[in-house]
Amino acid sequence: MADLKTIKMKLNFKNTIKVLFLAIAVFAQAKCSSSNDAVDPVVNPPVVNPPVVVTNDVDFWLTKGDLSALLAKQTGILGFGTVSNSYVNIEVNAAQKYQTVDGFGYTLTGGSADVINQLTATKKSALLQELFGSGENSIGVSYIRISIGASDLNASPFTYDDLPTGSTDLDLAKFSLEKDKTGVIALLKEILAINPKILILATPWSAPLWMKDKDSFIGGRLQTQYYDVYAKYFVKYIQQMKAEGIVIDAVTPQNEPLHGGNNPSMEMSALEQTNFIKNNLGPAFKAANIATKIISYDHNCDKPEYPKAILADPAANPFVDGSAFHLYAGDISALSNVYNAYPDKNIYFTEQWTSSTGEFGGDLKWHLKNVIIGSMRNWSRNALEWNLANNGSFEPHTAGGCNTCKGAITVTSSEAFQRNVAYYIIAHASKFVPAGSVRIASNISGNLQNVAFITPSGSKVLIVENDGQAAEIFNIKFNDKWVTTSLQAGSVATYTWK
Repeated sequence: MADLKTIKMKLNFKNTIKVLFLAIAVFAQAKCSSSNDAVDPVVNPPVVNPPVVVTNDVDFWLTKGDLSALLAKQTGILGFGTVSNSYVNIEVNAAQKYQTVDGFGYTLTGGSADVINQLTATKKSALLQELFGSGENSIGVSYIRISIGASDLNASPFTYDDLPTGSTDLDLAKFSLEKDKTGVIALLKEILAINPKILILATPWSAPLWMKDKDSFIGGRLQTQYYDVYAKYFVKYIQQMKAEGIVIDAVTPQNEPLHGGNNPSMEMSALEQTNFIKNNLGPAFKAANIATKIISYDHNCDKPEYPKAILADPAANPFVDGSAFHLYAGDISALSNVYNAYPDKNIYFTEQWTSSTGEFGGDLKWHLKNVIIGSMRNWSRNALEWNLANNGSFEPHTAGGCNTCKGAITVTSSEAFQRNVAYYIIAHASKFVPAGSVRIASNISGNLQNVAFITPSGSKVLIVENDGQAAEIFNIKFNDKWVTTSLQAGSVATYTWK
């Protein structure tokens, strides 16, 4: 019995020792696992990267040929990045600079003034602010052309010195701006109150009939014996407009000098214009201390030899600031043709009309490609569409004057107006490219017609027109980064970034 009792005591002791060791081990493990030296694996939650936030770097405004978007600011986010893709690039290079821009706009015809002045005071003020103001809802027109006397988009033809047949006025004693006082001149004063810096180009459609070789507003030529008095007619016009508070930045000697079929109109050959500038108009401006620029030609791109002949004359050349063009014939590259021959002289694009029979989408494409992008890529300092405004019957116009010229604005009543295709053609440039901007380099890629600028504040502007038949995805590349965007066929977009 004693042996059995001894054996049980030994077993209990061993069990006690085991329990004690087990307790010590558990305590030690617990202590170790709470220390910084723990070696047990730790299961961490999965790492979730925060979403990449793309900030908007580029704003853009869109007009579609189907009218579903009209100078509409887009809400999509365009952020510059470097993720490669296979799309074509339009690369903008601000280091490569070209001409300075004077502005974009229209011709304020006598007819335009008549219909705009028919609006109520409130409606007219709103329209003028929209056209010429600098607010968020304005399009910032910065350049306008006016006629010296009547154009064919006046109700009837006139000059500032009309006399009975057989009479003359060599001292211009009967010269008067009266026929424009309540129309163009009054409206110009309202425009200048909104934008005092707007540039004004003035152009005659005809000299007074007593100076011409035919007693008609249609066609005919300026008689040589009246060259000097006609130069003084220009001087008097500039001086009297200045007295009205209107500074004329530039003149051309004759609108469309090779077209004598309009009412009014007057023909003037390159040789005649050369002689008039060097012997009469230039010296008259110099004698009167007039700083108004003289711009030659003012007609189609099919005759670049006309302005080149004037600039080639060593006596005429110093008086001439540059040459002006329309595009009813020829190719817009004629502007570069003349610029390359005389790179010290300026280039201007001063008129292109849209027709009452035209289609919005077709006109939008053609004019953006040629008038805006084309003229700017060929050294023009400005780009002007033709008539600013008319009524719903495309009036007023002279007998035989243009009866299908559609204004940028149609005034439909004293309380209403509508915006036409020419409004959007100019707005895509004028709203974003103020006077003093400089054209910078950008490459043409396939159907993506484009032109780029840097503004006086340092913003970059890119105008793109998709001239193709299908939508295109492309990159706008700048300073080795790019944004990817797309443009439907026949659409126009203006992109801006800092």
